Order: sequence, then structure tokens, then C-alpha cells
Amino acid sequence: MDSGPPQERGAPVGRRVFLGTLGLGALGVLAAPALQRATEAFLGGAADRDPTGLTGLLPNGGGFRYYSVTSSVPHKSAADYRLTVDGLVERPTTYTLADLRALPRTRMVRDVQCVTGWRVPGTAFEGVRLSRLLAAAGVRSSAGAVRFTCFDGSYSESLTLEQARRGDVLVALRMQDKDIDHSHGGPARLYVAPMYFYKSAKWLSGITVTHRVEPGYWEARGYDVDAWVGRSNGRDDAPTT
Repeated sequence: MDSGPPQERGAPVGRRVFLGTLGLGALGVLAAPALQRATEAFLGGAADRDPTGLTGLLPNGGGFRYYSVTSSVPHKSAADYRLTVDGLVERPTTYTLADLRALPRTRMVRDVQCVTGWRVPGTAFEGVRLSRLLAAAGVRSSAGAVRFTCFDGSYSESLTLEQARRGDVLVALRMQDKDIDHSHGGPARLYVAPMYFYKSAKWLSGITVTHRVEPGYWEARGYDVDAWVGRSNGRDDAPTT
């Protein structure tokens, strides 16, 4: 078998250079987590003040992109965050962040798949099953869907009632084993594990039980309402479940 043209041997590397390279490599490993956190913080802050959405095109060490459909999003602290559950329910309820944190939680680790193509494998989310909040509110028999609104004032999403009651749909409070920060949609966001990430609405403020599905922000702009990963939006990505 032809092995191709002979390879030229490079100049020998001196011991001092070799040890220096090892030192830089070790320094890079130690600094990588801090650099990643700094990069994510910078991009998250920039995206929060970027009405064009162009910062969403920039990669970061965590693999996520930062998207917002408004020019800015107000910050909510643990003291002033509220989540309302209303609509076709017997017991409308308003939750504080402390209320949500006191409820039993579910943790799952799945890939995150964006409809624009990027994927972040093995991402941990932890929160309260949406089905628990719906059961506590007492969904009326005439209900057929759930609509989600956000405190950015513009974004919305919807699921059928059957989809909303799945065990892998959360009101997420933690992501990657940390409290969800503002850039990632905190203090609480929706997480719909088997669907494209646009269904997992950030900055969640309202859960309204309705008669029928109402197209969300991106669905009104052409995305599929039923957004199963690999079975919608003309994409064939591997499922996240």
C-alpha cells in the first residue's frame, strides 16, 4: 500500500520549551471554567442589550446562544418574582420563587436542541413538573391547552393539555446544577425536554389554561406548533429523549 510522500521530521523540541508548553496547558485547564463563565456572562449581558439579536450568533464555551425578542428584559429577584396559574382552573394561584422552590422537584439530563441547528448534550434541568401545578390549580373539563407568557412582555408559547401534563415538562429553577440566571431565562423558565428549545420559554411569568392552542411568538412567524425534535420544522435531528 502506498504510504504517500515521506514526512519531514520537525526540529527537536528543547526540554525547556516542552515543560513550558505543559505548564501553559495546565494553566489553560485550570482557567477554562473561569473563562467560560466570564464569556457566558459577557455574552448574556450583551444579548440583554442587543435589539438586533446578532449576539445570538456568537458561540460560547457552554454551547448555548442567547436570544431575546425584545431590546431589554427586566430582571426579577427572588423577592419580586411571581408566577401566576389561571384561566380555565378552579383555583387560580400565584407562586413566589420561594413557593416553587419548596415544592418537590424533578431533575433530568437531556440534550438541548435548537431549531437553528446547535445542540448542547447532557444538560441538566431541575424544577417542578408542570403537571403538578396544573393538578393543584384544578383544570376544568373544557380545557384543551396551556398558554405561557413571559415577563419580557412579548414572548409566548403554547402546549396541548396532553403535552403539558407529560413528566418531562418542567417549570425549571436550575440548569446545569445552578440556579437559572437571567441570561438563561431565570429565575424560572419552561423546559419542554422532547421539543425544540423555542418551546422552553424563558422568563416565565404566566401559565394560562385555555380551550385551544394559541400559536406562540415564533409559531406566528412560521415555526411548527408541535415542535418535536427530529419530527418537525423540516429537520431530522436525533431526539432529545
